[in-house]
Amino acid sequence: MTKAGEPINIEELKTKIKRLNSKAGQMKMDLHDIAEGLPTDNDKLMGVAEATHKIYCQLAELKQQLKQLEKSK
Repeated sequence: MTKAGEPINIEELKTKIKRLNSKAGQMKMDLHDIAEGLPTDNDKLMGVAEATHKIYCQLAELKQQLKQLEKSK
């Protein structure tokens, strides 16, 4: 995210979203792989699920920020 008071650039935000979206997709695949292999790696499931949820929440927040910035232009 940006520092307090720092103006945000739409293109920079789009780049962040693109990178985070790629990372989120990889995490989703990792979660899927763990789920397919259950009960093996059962101990990893909750940690990966939590991290995947967190990144998708961040992604949703950034997309909302982008939508607001594009509206205000």
